[in-house]
Amino acid sequence: MRRLSHTSHPGHAADEPRGFEKPVGMRDYLPEAVRKLRLIEERVGRLFGLWGYDEVMTPTLEYDETVGGASSTLNHKQFKLLDKHGNTLVLRPDMTTPIARVVASVLRHEPLPLRLSYCAHIFRAQENEAGRSAEFKQMGVELIGDASPDGDAEMLALAIESLKVCSVEPFQLAIGHVGFLNAFLRHCIGDDKAIEQLKSYLNDYDYVGYREAVAQLSLGGDAKRRLNELLAWRGGKALLQERMAEAASVEEREALDHLRKVWEALDVYGVTPFVTLDLSMIGKMNYYTGIYFEGYAEDHGFPLLSGGRYDALLARFGRSAAAVGFQLKVDRVLDVSPLTEDQKEHVLIVYDPSERFEALRSARKWRQKGRRVTMQVGSELEKADVEKLSERYDEVVCVEGGSGGDG
Repeated sequence: MRRLSHTSHPGHAADEPRGFEKPVGMRDYLPEAVRKLRLIEERVGRLFGLWGYDEVMTPTLEYDETVGGASSTLNHKQFKLLDKHGNTLVLRPDMTTPIARVVASVLRHEPLPLRLSYCAHIFRAQENEAGRSAEFKQMGVELIGDASPDGDAEMLALAIESLKVCSVEPFQLAIGHVGFLNAFLRHCIGDDKAIEQLKSYLNDYDYVGYREAVAQLSLGGDAKRRLNELLAWRGGKALLQERMAEAASVEEREALDHLRKVWEALDVYGVTPFVTLDLSMIGKMNYYTGIYFEGYAEDHGFPLLSGGRYDALLARFGRSAAAVGFQLKVDRVLDVSPLTEDQKEHVLIVYDPSERFEALRSARKWRQKGRRVTMQVGSELEKADVEKLSERYDEVVCVEGGSGGDG
């Protein structure tokens, strides 16, 4: 199998020369990977545009006191540096927070709703965690100013289409609701510290730790039973009806009713076969307030995309507005997508400087016909090099004595 890229991992001895090593979590992309990456970006970017989303670009560096402080990425996971004036800057740890800043400042006079998209590199320090990238690419969309179930359904349907255009199959989206989960846990427990502990286990998908923590709570048997049953609350529309019948609070019922309306809209989109409800889900970013979802390919444990509703984030920048979005983790899609680019026929022209004019004339004609042409002066090549190089090309042409052909 051809290597597409290489990610650095911990294990470098402090007293050894670094040589060709990269910082932990950084990744090289080889030509084949770059071609595939650009194809994914092109397809997904075109899709976002067709759905009415306008692309924005934000700085790689932001002020720590604004974007860094508002981001849900933990402080020790952020790359920080000082500018020459002593201001603390941060390499953007996510794109949702910078877009919230843009909407509340540069676009503050634009009427809502706004539909924005992006394609950007994200940076997060990984503290020697093998297999985790410290720099990675995301593509995503944000719908600002629409709190309706239809807004959520649009986001979910677009997420599904994003995986489709990348030829990822089979895949499934799991949907939860942070508002429901918080209301359910508050009703069962009422202890904020215990709630945060259980949410931490759910966040890490550590169901063994979750059950052990539930067992240690000073609660009645019925409350513990319901807390353990939460892990099995997965399914389709029927699950919502079952949970609605047993909902113990207004907040739970409102969240379930919202999910019901989202499901009905998804049914019209025709995408419910790609969707599963999972009421134990909670996003890693603490700004989520409503639906939360993740998209998985079969036999891959890491989500290819994630997103949800974050209705309180923009208020931190002075413009209160409902919002929902998702981010496609392009590096992970790169590893699972079977997409390949249709390669143009590639010709290598080996020439002597005395035949430069003829070589350039031939190259120009082939390029006008859409063929890739590489020119290489022959004096820089050994015979063995020519034989090895020929494996990269569909055709090798040597321009000698005024020959070269027209292709």
